[in-house]
Amino acid sequence: MYAQTDHFRQRLHQQGRYVSVPIVTEAIKAGQLRWNTTDGWRFALVKDGIRYVVVVSDTETRSPVVVTGWTEVADWAAASDSDRWDDTDIHTIRLRADLSAHRDEQIPDRIRPRAVDRAFEIGGHRVVTEVGAGSVECIECDGRFRSKDELNRRHCRR
Repeated sequence: MYAQTDHFRQRLHQQGRYVSVPIVTEAIKAGQLRWNTTDGWRFALVKDGIRYVVVVSDTETRSPVVVTGWTEVADWAAASDSDRWDDTDIHTIRLRADLSAHRDEQIPDRIRPRAVDRAFEIGGHRVVTEVGAGSVECIECDGRFRSKDELNRRHCRR
């Protein structure tokens, strides 16, 4: 069992993260091991069409720690066919991954196909979107955003 950073523990409680301690354990024990020199060790596990990625680092610590974790859609059809995921979950995972992968860019064309009616937290905002909208909207401050950078720069005025 690895220790967990505060960053990782905070993410465990965020809506739309879909990462849990049991999944982290399974990814470390049974997932594919990858090395990334900037983050640490990456473990990837695909279940029901969703890829869980867990980052473990041992730099500057006496023992390895779980630094972060996220989900990606590995196989849309398999995820859709699974009893584990509904359409909102799958769209949330894809939207979050797209925002993170293109954090400095406005990505209205990647947001438009997504339907997310259960708010998830990103950049201190609780966001949703609907098919055709080129932005995500914060349900707390009504702000509209087209990039993760915008979400992180502008504080939510709840």
